[in-house]
Amino acid sequence: MPKRKAAAPNRAFKVADQIQRDLTELIARELKDPRVGMVTIQAVEVTPDYAHAKVYFSMLTGDVTETTEALNQAAGFLRNGLFKRLHIHTVPTLHFLFDRTTERAADMNALIAQAVASRSKDD
Repeated sequence: MPKRKAAAPNRAFKVADQIQRDLTELIARELKDPRVGMVTIQAVEVTPDYAHAKVYFSMLTGDVTETTEALNQAAGFLRNGLFKRLHIHTVPTLHFLFDRTTERAADMNALIAQAVASRSKDD
């Protein structure tokens, strides 16, 4: 019996990238929830069996918990929209998580600027 060929190693990344692009479009054009404002999808992580996807997002203004709750409530609607766009056997269940990377980067930049300022005062 011939060995079963493994899936391409980049396939999960390609699927996650396509999900990210499609979700960005779906949220901007079809999601009418007023609790969801200017949301940017930062990254998507898909499990190896494509059953679940963690969707990391950031936003400019608004309440983080309210927006996270609204996106998780709309996950079924968004999954249905993905099902119509993607041509894969299993469309993952979406789990939305707020991405704090930009906040941490701003804090680090402020600390670096503060250290540079204090160093220049000492010299």
